[in-house]
Amino acid sequence: MDTINLALAEPSCSFTRKQKPQLNPLIATIIASCGGEEMDKPNSRLAMPWNWNSHGLPFLPGYTFRDVTKSAFHRPQTLEYKSGYALPRRPTVGIGQDPLISEQLTQQEISDLSFETSDITYGSHDHSLAEDFIPAHVALDKKVLRYYAYFKEGILYSPEEQYRVRPVVIYYFLEDDSMCIIEPMVENSGIPQGKRIKRQRLPKNERGEHYQWKDLNLGMDLDVYGVKYRITQCDSFTKEFMESEGILLSDPESMPVDPYSKRRKNPKPSYTTPSEFDRMHQFLTLDRKVLHFFALWDDADSLYGETRPVTIQYFLVDDTVEIREVHEPNSGRDPFPVLMRRQKLPKKIKPESGSFPSCVLEVSAEEVDEYYSPKDFQVGQTMTLLGRRFLLYDCDGFTKDYYQQNHPNLEMKPIELPKKSDMTQEKKKEVPPYNGFGSLEDSLQNCLSLIPKPPKKNVLKMLENDHNVLRYSARLDSQNPEDEVRRFILSYFLSNDMISVFEKPTRNSGIIGGKFLEKTRIPKPGSTVENPVFYSPADFAIGATVEVFGHRFVLTDADHYVLTYMESNTSQIPSQTLDSLHQKLGVGTANNQPAGQNGEDVAEPSS
Repeated sequence: MDTINLALAEPSCSFTRKQKPQLNPLIATIIASCGGEEMDKPNSRLAMPWNWNSHGLPFLPGYTFRDVTKSAFHRPQTLEYKSGYALPRRPTVGIGQDPLISEQLTQQEISDLSFETSDITYGSHDHSLAEDFIPAHVALDKKVLRYYAYFKEGILYSPEEQYRVRPVVIYYFLEDDSMCIIEPMVENSGIPQGKRIKRQRLPKNERGEHYQWKDLNLGMDLDVYGVKYRITQCDSFTKEFMESEGILLSDPESMPVDPYSKRRKNPKPSYTTPSEFDRMHQFLTLDRKVLHFFALWDDADSLYGETRPVTIQYFLVDDTVEIREVHEPNSGRDPFPVLMRRQKLPKKIKPESGSFPSCVLEVSAEEVDEYYSPKDFQVGQTMTLLGRRFLLYDCDGFTKDYYQQNHPNLEMKPIELPKKSDMTQEKKKEVPPYNGFGSLEDSLQNCLSLIPKPPKKNVLKMLENDHNVLRYSARLDSQNPEDEVRRFILSYFLSNDMISVFEKPTRNSGIIGGKFLEKTRIPKPGSTVENPVFYSPADFAIGATVEVFGHRFVLTDADHYVLTYMESNTSQIPSQTLDSLHQKLGVGTANNQPAGQNGEDVAEPSS
């Protein structure tokens, strides 16, 4: 081995065995075997350059060597203090005191490197000719082609029109080749208008192709989803864009006129003879001249109706009438003064429109033969304006002077108003007939108030006669022979004047006994529903007949409490009733035996 190349971090250097550097023993042995004497010669082949790259050795393990003479690996200092301030300092050496490449170059070399430009094959590169690349979606963003077109819509079963011409606007978006068709809105057209086709790529044919901007031109038919749109015109931007792309547009066409719209714009022929009355003269002479009438609105026919004071104003400038209410203090009404807005009141309507419902008739000058005029208003008469009656009882001074000059035959003499008490006649409230549900008192409460209240009860009577019951024994007066053996107990409750009927069970009769009638008030035969007369203890005499809802009961006996109660209230009980009780209960009283032992048991069993 003639020479040995050592790759070290320091610049290339040569040394001999005489210098005796501090080397690794292995490296020193290699140098000694190679002949250290010849290494002293600077041009000797044994000179060992430390830069291994000069010989083209690969930077791989085994081909590189560490500089064993290098002992400093610290980074250079880049900060220093000067006059007490920390200042940056540019390093002059690298890590481990290695010289920096930038420090090895002169200022002239640095300037030459900064201005040096690479040459291409056909000359120097000119930066002024380079242009930035702009994608299509950015260059064509918000660039839209606009075409004006129309289509014809066929009308069936109409004698006035066969088709309609409906204009549309076609928008073509260059960004993504999508299109949309919009029909301009026409006020009161009655046709759904607006966006006909939303933004999308429109199919061109059945092969899956779509319309492009090259396919559009003036004077062509655009077939979209079965509808043919005739393109007539375009805007200036569309024309400039198509010409810049080398496409010549056809001549623009005019939009056809819709026959139905054209016929509607033509005014209908008028056969009315123009009036000779000068409207301008009426305005100049009668402006701000108003006739004031004081009247009473008769609203007594309606529910809770009354008469209300109003003022009727007749405007001479245009023959219009306005009615205003006169609100009194504490009247309880909302302060809405205008009862009828200012308008012309029709007096006679043509007979042709008489069959039409007046509630939905929009009265115009063609339906009216005559309007109300000043000669139709006279003090002291009742007028009917729009279905309401108004009594004119007075007017102001200007109105009187106007009628004296223009209508002297009409007398404007005020009349005296009737008193309010005479005008308001109280209507008698009629109670509807009884419907049969519930008691008469409960049903009557529904007619007296919106929220019915329970009828008032005689609480004192209920407290005094609580649990006081008059019991009678009765039989059923019937032509049926099976009813002869049936026996009943009729109970009269003194607390609320109600009657209940209980049937006593009879063995082997085939009739189930028990409650026959609930507690209720029973009216007498012949009494009306409006004025009912109910049974009272004075009507229950022994042998008397009591009719209960179509059933006739004959009283046969009574208990001792009935006689005691009758004797304590002789002022309210007829003598015939007392005599019948004495005759029936006298035997039991004389023998000091209860009536239930000699007669029938009248005690009502507990249910």
